[in-house]
Amino acid sequence: MHESTLHGNILLVLGLLFAMLLLVMLGQKMRISYPIFLVLAGLALSFIPGLPAITIDPNLIFLIFLPPLLYQAAWETSWQDFWRWKRPIGLLAFGLVFFTSSIVAYVSRSMIPSFTLPLGFLLGGIISPPDAVAATSVLKGVKVPRRVTSILEGESLINDASSLIVFRFALAAVVSGTFVWHEAATSFVLVSGMGIVVGLVVSHVFYLIHRYLPTTPSINTVLTFIAPYGMYLLAEEFHFSGVLAVVSGGLLLSFRSHRVFDADTRLQANSVWASVGFALNGLVFILIGLELPVVVGGLGSYSLREAISYGLIISGIVILIRLLWMFPAAFVPRLLSHSIRTGETSPGWQGPLIIGWAGMRGVVSLASALSVPLLLSNGQAFPQRNLILFITFVVILITLVFQGLTLPALIRFTGVAELEERIPPEEQEAGIRLRLRRVALSHMAQHYADDLQQNELIRALQQRMQAEAQRTGNLLEALDYDESKRQALQRYHQVLLDVLHVQREELFVLRHEDEFEEEMLRHQEAQLDLDEAKISHMPH
Repeated sequence: MHESTLHGNILLVLGLLFAMLLLVMLGQKMRISYPIFLVLAGLALSFIPGLPAITIDPNLIFLIFLPPLLYQAAWETSWQDFWRWKRPIGLLAFGLVFFTSSIVAYVSRSMIPSFTLPLGFLLGGIISPPDAVAATSVLKGVKVPRRVTSILEGESLINDASSLIVFRFALAAVVSGTFVWHEAATSFVLVSGMGIVVGLVVSHVFYLIHRYLPTTPSINTVLTFIAPYGMYLLAEEFHFSGVLAVVSGGLLLSFRSHRVFDADTRLQANSVWASVGFALNGLVFILIGLELPVVVGGLGSYSLREAISYGLIISGIVILIRLLWMFPAAFVPRLLSHSIRTGETSPGWQGPLIIGWAGMRGVVSLASALSVPLLLSNGQAFPQRNLILFITFVVILITLVFQGLTLPALIRFTGVAELEERIPPEEQEAGIRLRLRRVALSHMAQHYADDLQQNELIRALQQRMQAEAQRTGNLLEALDYDESKRQALQRYHQVLLDVLHVQREELFVLRHEDEFEEEMLRHQEAQLDLDEAKISHMPH
């Protein structure tokens, strides 16, 4: 690669990153979810005269973007919630994906001239999986039951794998011209199962490295970035599901992370991953908008009007299929199983409606569409490639923008937040802290009785934890919505923040006295940051 080309590419990436950050801040100012705003802004930027056309290498999205984004999603997924809602997650991630792919295949074959059934399944596999980032970013700031977010997050982890497998088999059918159902079903089980096995094996290797080798927080953080790429590449090397490898391995390592990571590693890794994940997601969504004019220019024999009509019809079908699927999937198992009726509360009509409307397409659909090859094995042009690309972009735009902008209003209309039966988050947090303080005090009383009598430092630790337990108990009482207690709690937060501010100012003075090392001052500053972060997550 020429040096000038390399410099140009680096400058382009930096420019996109900077533009993405500015647009995200503007979107926050306008109270628009950043995936929606970035796609629209990217589309608007692409029409600026003189701006070079940006073509995306699909391998970059699959290889650079997909493994870390899936790994981050798996890491942040609650295994308890995932297992608790495994039935609705499975019905959406597998049943709905296959159902959507089939309906789209037959509709597109009957509607679009010279569109074959394998091409229909290829299109269905591309546009069937909703995007997790889009849904969760739209839901931020809107109160919805934990059940809804858990099902959406769990679905998004698995449906990428099932849709990509449909895509892979449909692509093979287009290239070879044949498709045998029982062979495809057998291959699906093999590809999925062995993908999970690869993910679990690789994750065990990294678990042993984290636990038994002399790692540091920096080494551990870098290893967490190597892990998803190792899982994905190894699985794909053997033609297994790289997506399921990353998801299964990420879930296992997340579940065991408390055994291998110390506090410093968790703080550092969480901060790094939050920043990197945000940057990768932002880049992908702005690239979606920037790429659309390139796709329009390659439509060939189809007029723009025809292509738009196909895209709108397919978008409507995809939205309708998901809504129609939700209610039988939610209520038929309850009708057939007494254990489900007694073990789970009814989702009502609000939960299925919100989950059904949250089917916004994004990163995986974009990567799949772009990875359709230009040529068949015999050297002929891949049939209908540009039209498939265009329909995919229309589906992404319609579902992301239209459904994304209307989802908060729909949530408010249903009043679903009022149906939440679980303990409020702030009360859960205070309850957890109180439980931890009490078990610590009990442990100290049982095992360190002599030290408590003789060692002033240990006795001071006990007194501090008793005071913290008392303060947490008072906080729980204040959460009973008694107005006087609420005002006392708010005043407590104000005083505590003011005290932390004074301490931070004193640290600034200490930096100029040349008495303490900078490293120790930074350590104390980080502790103040943690204390302030605790307050910011408390109810005000």
